[in-house]
Amino acid sequence: MTNKKGADAAKLSAETILTHAGRKADDQFGFVNTPVFRGSTVLFKTLAEHDAPTQAYTYGRAGNPTTTGVEALVSELEGAYATTLVPSGLAAITVAMLSGVKAGDEILVTDTAYEPARSFGDKFLEKMGVGVRYYDPRIGAGIAALLTDKTKAIWVESPGSLTFEIQDLPAIVAVAKPRGIRVMVDNSWATPLYYRPLALGADVVIHAATKMFVGHSDALVGSVSATKEAWPDVLATRRLLGFNVAGDDAYLTARGMRTLAIRMKEHSARSIEFARWLEGRDGVEQVYHPALSSHPDHALFKRDFGGAGSLFAVRIKGGPRPALAAMMDNLQLFAMGYSWGGYESLCVPINPARVRTAVPWTAPGQLLRIHIGLEGIDDLKADFAAGLDRYLAALG
Repeated sequence: MTNKKGADAAKLSAETILTHAGRKADDQFGFVNTPVFRGSTVLFKTLAEHDAPTQAYTYGRAGNPTTTGVEALVSELEGAYATTLVPSGLAAITVAMLSGVKAGDEILVTDTAYEPARSFGDKFLEKMGVGVRYYDPRIGAGIAALLTDKTKAIWVESPGSLTFEIQDLPAIVAVAKPRGIRVMVDNSWATPLYYRPLALGADVVIHAATKMFVGHSDALVGSVSATKEAWPDVLATRRLLGFNVAGDDAYLTARGMRTLAIRMKEHSARSIEFARWLEGRDGVEQVYHPALSSHPDHALFKRDFGGAGSLFAVRIKGGPRPALAAMMDNLQLFAMGYSWGGYESLCVPINPARVRTAVPWTAPGQLLRIHIGLEGIDDLKADFAAGLDRYLAALG
């Protein structure tokens, strides 16, 4: 915090934490924002200081005031013992997974995990002697039947990438905890404003901070937060991998997070409104948004989440690629691009069938992943409606 007299972080709202945590104006000559620290070498004043350092920083890779300010902010929001920043969301995934397993162990991964997370498991962890098995995201307490003596970690992503299943995290934790199995959660979608995995019993939480934290599509950053028990392994793994975040990217993350509460309210409200509107459109087969009452996991969403993210999916009637091109190539406001969380709306075709193994994807039609940005909602509706009309016309 900014160390105002009498401030009690435990009683402060998320909006106030986002505004004040992680910055100390008194240490920065009164400037309200922690400036960008760029540097590798840190100088010692004496040999005694070199031999037994007491200063806060000893080398650039270990952080600087810009990075540690963001880490303190994320920790406070997540209710974590500590947080480390890493160069991307995928780097956060790799640090978290590697911190919980070794050769001979296995990790259970939700079948709806972010595709690069699956690739890391299949192409790296397996190569290093760590077994990777995928499970039905709706398995809940039934995951107990999959556990073996080798199971040391469970990877949760709720909602899941592409098809947005909500996982019963408390049920998974209840099975894992007595067995000493670490539960790790990708919380990029809801952010700690709307979902608190550590409070529900998880051990490690990661964010693709590139998305909602940065919020402006101009920096690649990840974060890993952990409980006191899991933190030493997370920190050691990050240090051994040599991951660090440059001051410029940390500054952009801090800048984005100051407005996170306001942006999340808008993204949440707009995505829900747009998803409800889509349910009544010609050509729409199904909308996959957990905040809708039509979603099969809506009850779990209402129980565990305080709001929705900006991202969801819609399945439209199947058709040939030229028909999809007629829709996508002429959208005026929705752009085609990976990532999400920025101010700009995105729409990209996806195909879960390529990667699912535990629960094969067999739903017919074309799936589109949609991120609702900050444009006028009626303008977005008009743009998408026109696109759907072009698609249906091309189908004949």
